[in-house]
Amino acid sequence: MDMEQLMAQAQSLQNKISAAQDALAQMHVRGIGGNGDVIVTMTGKYDVLSVVVQPSVLENGADKVAEFVMSAYKDAKEKADALIEKTMNEVTGSME
Repeated sequence: MDMEQLMAQAQSLQNKISAAQDALAQMHVRGIGGNGDVIVTMTGKYDVLSVVVQPSVLENGADKVAEFVMSAYKDAKEKADALIEKTMNEVTGSME
């Protein structure tokens, strides 16, 4: 393979990665905390779009609200991680 072909392949891969990152920014995941009492929605690039807290959770105090929000965030982040891994593997899988 000559240098020109190698550079073309590298540019093609960079374009695919950039397109995948743009797509991830448009994808949404939802994390659940407290059996659905708190829902965090984020993009596939970890941008938090919304945090919904059911009013009944507020009766449990600030510590419980914080616990549920953190739980929902962690759940959403795990789902985003899986989405990112799947998306990027689709792009880079052909490199093997």
